[in-house]
Amino acid sequence: MEALINGLAPLPADARQSITFDRGTEFSAWQRLKDGIGAEAWFCDPQAPYQKGTVENTNNRLHRYLPRSTEPTALTNRYLKSICHRLNSTPRKCLGYRTPAEAFESKLMELQNQLG
Repeated sequence: MEALINGLAPLPADARQSITFDRGTEFSAWQRLKDGIGAEAWFCDPQAPYQKGTVENTNNRLHRYLPRSTEPTALTNRYLKSICHRLNSTPRKCLGYRTPAEAFESKLMELQNQLG
């Protein structure tokens, strides 16, 4: 949870209002999000992956680079960053053929213009 808090902390508060998790034990410290970055935590209902469709879609995309048989200890930070870059640089139909990075930057700019 600390890594998640540290990774999201640099974002404006409006860009990190809530996070939806599945019911995995890795999220058992979810209460720390509110104190750490002011974000609310939500959980999907059991057996309801459609409630986190973007996560399921991203997991499917990740399996192109990381088959289920991949040994996590064999992965370097450099390789993981390259996967993130590829995922965030791939245009998506649901974003009007913008990349996730472009869509996110656009939202951040909107927030900045509203605040300032």
